[in-house]
Amino acid sequence: MASWRDMTSERAQADLDGLLSAVLPFAEQQLTAHGELWPFGAAVSADGETLLVAVDDDLGESPQSETILTGLYEVARARADDQRAVAFVADVLARGTYAVRVELEHQEGVALVVLLPYKRSIFKKTVALKQMSVSAAEPKVWSADSPLP
Repeated sequence: MASWRDMTSERAQADLDGLLSAVLPFAEQQLTAHGELWPFGAAVSADGETLLVAVDDDLGESPQSETILTGLYEVARARADDQRAVAFVADVLARGTYAVRVELEHQEGVALVVLLPYKRSIFKKTVALKQMSVSAAEPKVWSADSPLP
């Protein structure tokens, strides 16, 4: 079976790998420090710079994760011409365990979901990350029928 890496350029692979390497340590840090993870995003700009992305503060005092994610998707769509790749990160319940979910997407058309289950130690306030899984996803920023920048 062909891997997503077999169907994408080296640049797209490097962009997505770089995003994953940027967001996972921050997600782990937030889980360790605060015991929770508010959704956030990251993007690779057209010139190759990786930046963390957040939504406006006008979502209220305690917005739902889905509301934040919807805002992140909208920000990414609005900036699609100026970005090569995006990541959306959230804390989810998957297969009966908590996990960090990272949605990765590249303008070349690849869209992936990475799930990284974790277990928190309440007394030590640490997070133990488990085995990562990767699967195909539906694009949220660059759809198959939209022209590439």
